[in-house]
Amino acid sequence: MPSLKAIRTRISTVRSTQKITRAMKLVAAAKLRKAQENILAARPYAVKLHEMISELALRADMEAHPLLAVREPRRVLLVILTSDRGMCGAFNTNILRAAETYRQENRSRHEEINLAVVGQKGRDYLRHRGVAMSRYYPGLDVHTALEESKEIATSVIDAFLSCDLDMVYLLYNEFKSAMQQRITVEQLLPIIPMELQDGAGSAIDIIYEPSKLELLEMVMPMYVHVEIYRATLESMASEFGARMTAMENATSNAAEMISTLTLDYNKARQATITKELLDIVSGAEALR
Repeated sequence: MPSLKAIRTRISTVRSTQKITRAMKLVAAAKLRKAQENILAARPYAVKLHEMISELALRADMEAHPLLAVREPRRVLLVILTSDRGMCGAFNTNILRAAETYRQENRSRHEEINLAVVGQKGRDYLRHRGVAMSRYYPGLDVHTALEESKEIATSVIDAFLSCDLDMVYLLYNEFKSAMQQRITVEQLLPIIPMELQDGAGSAIDIIYEPSKLELLEMVMPMYVHVEIYRATLESMASEFGARMTAMENATSNAAEMISTLTLDYNKARQATITKELLDIVSGAEALR
């Protein structure tokens, strides 16, 4: 059995760790609240823009804009959103496993699957396994998400327009709650037209002001930027939720460990006292 000093030292260490995990939980909870506000504010705009773009894609010819061009999916880009920091449970592990699963399942479908990674955890994971990356972006935060997502959108659009890519997918954690995130694989390019409801008949064309071409030229790049920005907000909120849950579990586990160590300490202390009493009694008996 460990000595009393060793058990006391371990109890002190666990208590210090518990203070850290409790503080990290509170910080993650505060950041999660802000991230939730951002994603709730951005979702309605992103959803309406997606509906409008889908309807435009339905009414327009595939040749009306290059971002609507459907080509044989030979060269595909998978944009993976991870985090810069760990200690958030299986947040990064699940998304990277999903990327590996996609590569394995679609290897025969695509000639080339390129990976663009956002976040240091994704970069380190792929480097450790010797997987090549086409591009790496540092992890985003609430202050840099808008500008960085615009940079990502610009590079993706340029590669698609130059025919270096035939399809682009986003892989990220969609935020549901602090304890639930859903891994989502979303086709970003080419833009998918809206599906007609049963019995709706063919799409009815409408008059555009300005022209349809000018409208598409303006809103198509905006749509790609907004979708990437929304996905980054979803990913950030999911990260904070996962970290808050992980730190809450770690704090609870530390409390259970302290309770167990305290019980072990009391048992060891009682055993020491009993041994000393036996030594005293044995000495007294020997003097008689």
